[in-house]
Amino acid sequence: MPGRPEIVCICGSTRFVDEMRAVNRDLTFAGVIVVAPGEADGPVTDEQKAALDALHLRKIDLADRVLVVNPGGYIGESTSREIDYSHATGKPVSFTHPAPATT
Repeated sequence: MPGRPEIVCICGSTRFVDEMRAVNRDLTFAGVIVVAPGEADGPVTDEQKAALDALHLRKIDLADRVLVVNPGGYIGESTSREIDYSHATGKPVSFTHPAPATT
């Protein structure tokens, strides 16, 4: 691989952890550096969630682009904030599935 590999930050609801893992695997085998949401084995406190959310924004800062894993077009509140942050910082954003139209 000549040069620095592309860095992609995966965003999406934790309900899609299996789908995010599959996307991570596929991108990694394609030679992409992947940064993804942290995972927990059980419930997290509000304080831990706030810390993880802030950390994920720093992961977006590191990335060349953002890929939203959104089966069925679902985009939750946290993911929506991450998309807004990505746009505000000039990061290109793409989606694994078409997002539903907003009205």
